[in-house]
Amino acid sequence: MKAPVSSSSTSSGAAFCSSISKKARFSPLLLALALFLLCFSFLYGEDLKELLGRQAQVASSHLFINTNSSRNNNGGDEQPAAPPPEVADDGNNKAKAKKWKGRLAFALNDEDEDEECDVFSGTWARDSGAGHPLYREEECPYIHPQLTCQAHGRPDSAYQRWRWQPHDCTLPAFDAARLLEALRGKRMLFVGDSLGRGQFASMVCLLQAAIPDPGARSFWMSPDQQRTVFTAREYGNATVEFYWAPFLLESNADNAAVHRISDRMVRRGSIDYHGRHWRGADVVVFNTYLWWCTGLRFRILDGSWEDARARPEEAVGWVSTEEAYGMAFRDMLQWVGDNMDLNTTRVFFTSMSPTHQKSQDWGGEPGNNCYNETAMIEDEGYWGSDGRQSVMRVIREILDGDGADVPLTFLNVTQMSMYRKDAHTSIYKRQWSEPTAEQRADPKTYADCVHWCLPGLQDTWNELLYSKLFYP
Repeated sequence: MKAPVSSSSTSSGAAFCSSISKKARFSPLLLALALFLLCFSFLYGEDLKELLGRQAQVASSHLFINTNSSRNNNGGDEQPAAPPPEVADDGNNKAKAKKWKGRLAFALNDEDEDEECDVFSGTWARDSGAGHPLYREEECPYIHPQLTCQAHGRPDSAYQRWRWQPHDCTLPAFDAARLLEALRGKRMLFVGDSLGRGQFASMVCLLQAAIPDPGARSFWMSPDQQRTVFTAREYGNATVEFYWAPFLLESNADNAAVHRISDRMVRRGSIDYHGRHWRGADVVVFNTYLWWCTGLRFRILDGSWEDARARPEEAVGWVSTEEAYGMAFRDMLQWVGDNMDLNTTRVFFTSMSPTHQKSQDWGGEPGNNCYNETAMIEDEGYWGSDGRQSVMRVIREILDGDGADVPLTFLNVTQMSMYRKDAHTSIYKRQWSEPTAEQRADPKTYADCVHWCLPGLQDTWNELLYSKLFYP
């Protein structure tokens, strides 16, 4: 924004210019330069001040990153011990304040009220009372067997008994009945990959506790496993749904049951291929990250899948992972803006979920991973080598740019999840295939350090979702 030019500054400027023109020893070139500098300072002084301030912040973050350059990286990204402020901060709130003028749906507080607390910045606190876990694994029949760690022999349960404590406030208690009442006759939809499905399962478990009568609720999955629907009949058939779309765009990994494909590819401009199934949702929670991070580059299809088979050299191209990810994120925001009533619909995006594949990241013995880890990482500045800062920067740049027109609430769960190396499913899950004798002799070789046990960490993601839904 340009600084306003006051009448006093204008008149003093004219006098200054007049005094300069009277001095014959100044050359016309020097006079022109002086006039340019003076006008520039009037018009862009505040912008220049802001720019210099940003540059100072960037410089300081670069110095901080360089002090940790010995840390292992992922795909060439520098990995600081903690994310730079412009990555970790929930920056979309600033963008929303600049461009979005409507009242957020479901919000109970004034949309102009300044946020008093960053709920994503905090520490984990031991819950010695009856608060956590918020439900018991055996009481929720809707958890995918990939996430039922106790049923698959995990001997410890301490990972269930932690609550998230923001530095400057306290999260509101999750009230299942209140959320169900707000969703009466409405749809809450989770869209993404298996991590999104885990967050969906967590939400269903949290809500079903308020519907003790099994006949008052139902659970349905489509034959192709693309869509799953939980229905709360006594709340006007309110639904909580999950839709499988790991890239949001159409891809060659869209089969929800058989999708283990190494040469992943998405089709440009295909957001409506899945998006047509999202129309009419009242709360949408997107996630997409892990499937993109297979290397420095990603394959993009321009045209049809028949084109990819008939003339792959022309139809298929490679772009950087960041460019591909940014393309999908922009398309998602554009689709939301074109297809949803943003005065009645809330849109969320869950940030990247970390893995704990390299124990040396937290000072462990090289070659190990999350297997047999039962304690969290206590260093508040920890940032693992699996966290691609460049991808998070793409999100921030879009939300601070044209994406600010869409009131998306960014659920920044990355840093809090970084600490939780104890919360993964590890070997305590239904295995896709029976481990070999060699794997059983060395369990870390087949430990799942991507997904999270339920109940557990993803319940906190939903506590944050609940908080931001009503108190953005």
